[in-house]
Amino acid sequence: AVASAYGLSTAVLPAARPVTITIPAINVSSPVSSVGLNPEHTMEVPHPGPRYDQPAWYRYSPTPGELGPSVIVGHVDSAKNGPSVFFALGALEPGQRIDIARTDGITAAFEVDSVASFPKDSFPTRVIYGDTDYAALRLITCGGSFDKKTGNYRNNIVVFAHLAGAVKA
Repeated sequence: AVASAYGLSTAVLPAARPVTITIPAINVSSPVSSVGLNPEHTMEVPHPGPRYDQPAWYRYSPTPGELGPSVIVGHVDSAKNGPSVFFALGALEPGQRIDIARTDGITAAFEVDSVASFPKDSFPTRVIYGDTDYAALRLITCGGSFDKKTGNYRNNIVVFAHLAGAVKA
């Protein structure tokens, strides 16, 4: 069960879209948009424009606090504007907090379990997106070295977290 010290005592929350994400340890406080799938069935990322530097919830994953892995992606940087919203994501450490305010007025409080870097050419899809028996969160950005030929980073940084509590506004 979720620690009642946060206000609500429940192991999972009902569905409600994320509105904002706050990660105090890396000074992130941002609205959250949403993404779906590209035509080739890869996950979209925030497109250039006003929401480029905002993280986005993958709308085919559970909402934050629901049973299973809720997935939020964000850019690490851009050639034009430098660091982006998840620039320091890889610096997170176990035990640090991620708060996600939702449309139902509940803020889901997650605790970081681990941070890992995976080569994009051997990305562990099942580990990231596969079912869990708890309310999980996955934050994903690019990392590793930059491949000038493809214009992409070679790795993905993934933060694994679990629901530690919830507060009703």
